[in-house]
Amino acid sequence: MDGAGVHLNRVFGNSEVPNFDPFLLLDAFGSKIKSEYIKGFPWHPHRGIETITYLLKGSVEHSDSMGNSGIISTGDIQWMTAGSGIIHQEMPKGNNDEEMYGFQLWANLPKSHKMMPPRYQEIMSSEIPEIIMENNVKIKIICGTVNEISGPVKDIVTNPEYLDISIPSETSWKYLIKADHNCFAYVYEGSISFSNEGKEVSTGSVVLFEKGDSIEFSTKKENAKFLLISGMPIGEPVAWYGPIVMNTDEEIEIAFDEYNNGTFVKK
Repeated sequence: MDGAGVHLNRVFGNSEVPNFDPFLLLDAFGSKIKSEYIKGFPWHPHRGIETITYLLKGSVEHSDSMGNSGIISTGDIQWMTAGSGIIHQEMPKGNNDEEMYGFQLWANLPKSHKMMPPRYQEIMSSEIPEIIMENNVKIKIICGTVNEISGPVKDIVTNPEYLDISIPSETSWKYLIKADHNCFAYVYEGSISFSNEGKEVSTGSVVLFEKGDSIEFSTKKENAKFLLISGMPIGEPVAWYGPIVMNTDEEIEIAFDEYNNGTFVKK
């Protein structure tokens, strides 16, 4: 559990640094039981990172110290760059069936951008292009470019690619990736093989790929859906405590001192 009592699957986190660089954490959250998510994530600070929330079911209400507020619902994205410091809350609302399901990814910021001005992007599902590739493979492009079609999230420091991919059963497909990126996949429905070895990866599993220029996918008797996410490694020291991620322990101490004395949010 995290926040005020939200049940989630922490796919990877602090103990995996720096394997997933520039990514720090991925949570798959949600439940059909309202009490397991409704208390949400009340007001809390962030500095030095970006948080990316992608909803598959339900809705989340956002408010922050910059004056932003709004609700993202099924298929929507919230991309929040904390930079020098932001205080916000994320409160799940569920839907008519009281079901909630989604993902939150944390992306690190390099030292040169740790103290950049914070910003908030709210992207509706209607803004996210979906393309159909060979063998009826479907890709929702949240960030990055596929076949010269770009996702709505732009100008992100680590040049990430964030794709939501659906593959039919009994299908093989090959996808080119950037050789200098770290890349991982999180399977959230069905099962799939990511190499010629034939070993299937099932729902709730993450695969971190070795460096290369392509990934081969294949399914057997069931369809599969997964997130494919990659980004340019930062390769800097990571000092991480709670919601603050900097380069040194001293910077962490400064951040919490500022939060406690009311100077955390920069004007």
